[in-house]
Amino acid sequence: MDGKFAVIDYVILVAYLLLILYIGIAVAKKEMKGKEFFKGDGSIPWWVTSVSLFATLLSPISFLSLAGNSYLGNWQLWAGQIGLFIAVPVAIYFFLPVYRNLNIDTAYEYLEKRFGKGLRIMGSSLFIIYQVGRMSIIMYLPALALSAVTGIHTVAIILFMGVIATIYSSIGGIKSVLWTDFIQGIVLIGGGIFALIVLIISVKGGFPEIMKVGVQDNKFFSEAVIFDPNIFNDSLFIIFLGAGLSTLFSYISSQDMVQRYLTTTDLKQMNKMTIMNGVLSLGTATLFFFIGTSLYVFYKQAGGAMPDGAKDLIFANFIVTELPAGISGLLIAGLFAAGQSTLSTGLNSVATSWTLDIQKVLRPDMTDEKGTKIAKAVSIIVGILSIIFAIVLAYSNVSSAYEWFNGLMGLVLGIIGGTFTLGVLTKRANTKGAIAGFIVTSLIAIYVSYFTDTTLWAYSLINLVSSLVFGYLFSLLFKEKSKAEDSSAGLTYYDQK
Repeated sequence: MDGKFAVIDYVILVAYLLLILYIGIAVAKKEMKGKEFFKGDGSIPWWVTSVSLFATLLSPISFLSLAGNSYLGNWQLWAGQIGLFIAVPVAIYFFLPVYRNLNIDTAYEYLEKRFGKGLRIMGSSLFIIYQVGRMSIIMYLPALALSAVTGIHTVAIILFMGVIATIYSSIGGIKSVLWTDFIQGIVLIGGGIFALIVLIISVKGGFPEIMKVGVQDNKFFSEAVIFDPNIFNDSLFIIFLGAGLSTLFSYISSQDMVQRYLTTTDLKQMNKMTIMNGVLSLGTATLFFFIGTSLYVFYKQAGGAMPDGAKDLIFANFIVTELPAGISGLLIAGLFAAGQSTLSTGLNSVATSWTLDIQKVLRPDMTDEKGTKIAKAVSIIVGILSIIFAIVLAYSNVSSAYEWFNGLMGLVLGIIGGTFTLGVLTKRANTKGAIAGFIVTSLIAIYVSYFTDTTLWAYSLINLVSSLVFGYLFSLLFKEKSKAEDSSAGLTYYDQK
């Protein structure tokens, strides 16, 4: 096959995109204003929100690269997925009860209640910058891979993903985003399961043969270092710990994730969302890792040169060249699904954070109607900016500079997450101490990331320890009264009944 789409593939892909646009607009039957735009109207089932949590975390880059990683290498990075056994129980036990009882509207409202308006604005601003960069990546990198295997122009793919997600996220608010995320998450999982079934059927000897060859050729864990006493080196243990802390920081301090918890005030529903998200994330990651190993066995049996090159292209090439026309369109639609769910979530969370964490804080008298208009405008403006940035990247040779930028922004959640942990797990930490700790941790994070050879999996641990140690020591040094000393304020884990 020539690796290009058939007419039926184009038809299916376009029909899918239009369907998502229709659902995104139709699901919000009435105009969503004020808190309904940001938190929903209370009618969204917890299982829909849980799938949306999953779809937010799994971008199309993950869809492609998880399979590519296990195809070209082994399952070492799968250890990061079981970090969910850290993230899920810690979030449920220590953090969600605090958020529920405070009935906050955004993640960073907690920082204001605990440490003052300054940290709320700092945390929100960093998150917004990080999200705009992330959304551009979500459009740019997958668009390159999809263009290579489908023949659709890179800019057209960027526009398809960006424009549609911008339209429905700006019209229907969080309710539209959650329902479209739910559909896109189901498409993503279904597409992966179907691809794996096709692979297992296509391999002579089926599942037992895939396992046999995988073990023989060290495609699982046989060559991985389980534990290295130097935690700054790669090992299964530090991948597990680092990924677990990173996921935890997403759960507790990233507005796009926390916003989903805030669609309900029922702690049991929050807990069920987190557990189901963990199950979906672990199960889907395992699915794509096994797809990669199955691809390896499939191409080995086929004879000839094994496909190599960019890991993001391995699975995408299989979809277009080996699957029947029509089915390819459905699976590529799954990739668009992953991109659009991440994009729409990013747009809505940025609009929410800008409106409530910055505009509302600076202008407390702002009405709900005015806030909704601002949020919708921000969704559109940020969507356009992200699309333009992604198109510029497609026409520029700036990949190394962009990787540097993304690496810096990737540190953001670790720094913010450490500050949230300082607030929830200590009572003595005060405003001046938290701000000083935030600044010192930021400097340490930048140094470790760009001037040392430390494994990236250790970043979250370093950020957490730095935030707790320096934030607490500076708090003792400044001797300022902590807002958490009044237990009735309910600002820490220790104040929850």
